[in-house]
Amino acid sequence: MKILKCIEDLIVYRNDLGSQEIGFVPTMGALHNGHASLIEKSRKQDNHTIVSIFVNPTQFGANEDLDKYPRTFEKDSILCEKLGVAAIFAPDPRDMYRKKDEITLNPPKSMANVYEGALRAGHFNGVLQVVLKLFSLIRPKRAYFGQKDAQQLLIIKRMVEDLFLDVEIVPCATKRDFDSLALSSRNIYLNQMERKNALQIPMALDLIKKMVDEGIRDSNRLILEAKKCIRDLELDYLDIVDYDLQRVSEVILGKSIVLIAARSGKTRLLDNLWL
Repeated sequence: MKILKCIEDLIVYRNDLGSQEIGFVPTMGALHNGHASLIEKSRKQDNHTIVSIFVNPTQFGANEDLDKYPRTFEKDSILCEKLGVAAIFAPDPRDMYRKKDEITLNPPKSMANVYEGALRAGHFNGVLQVVLKLFSLIRPKRAYFGQKDAQQLLIIKRMVEDLFLDVEIVPCATKRDFDSLALSSRNIYLNQMERKNALQIPMALDLIKKMVDEGIRDSNRLILEAKKCIRDLELDYLDIVDYDLQRVSEVILGKSIVLIAARSGKTRLLDNLWL
């Protein structure tokens, strides 16, 4: 496995691969079994799998956890090698952002000024900026993103469509821990009681799934009942939307997503249910 820490080395490595199909898994490190599932999917579909490990500064707000975000590169490298990753790209931020006033991207307002975007101004501009840079450098055939970050996934798919990028976005199902909490690098922030309270999030989603399976489609009713599960958390939002991130009054199977964000202690957690 190659470890590439500068753009010039990545370019040489990528050029040597020629026209072989490349699978790309972008990460910010602190890898867990959710990331592993993305890598495993790429390994089955692609000739080579490249993983990026880069804590992207442009997607963090002024009061967010950029400095505290877990960085476990040695552990991450061992996992990647075990999973058969061909190369890790782990650049310095100064290499990825070489100018103070760089070109940025504006995501569609209807998709980016709601939910996460409404609470984290400029977040998705930074996400698209770094993802486009990585796509340009790695030139993957396929790129793998977890469905847990539903809004991010849908906005990236929209960027690929709007800019006619030659890459297939592969959504991958959310992976959960033994207690049903969605895997996240930020779960390490939770103490025992906060983690116990956080389980109210998957409980709320399970209730909605059960109600939908029983034939209930009214969004307001589903949300009202699900909110009763959220007793010990600070709820940012709980809503049901379509794939354009617009609220829907009624669930349409195969076209609807339940989005939820809540805080357990100081830790902000995202989860969702693709219906």
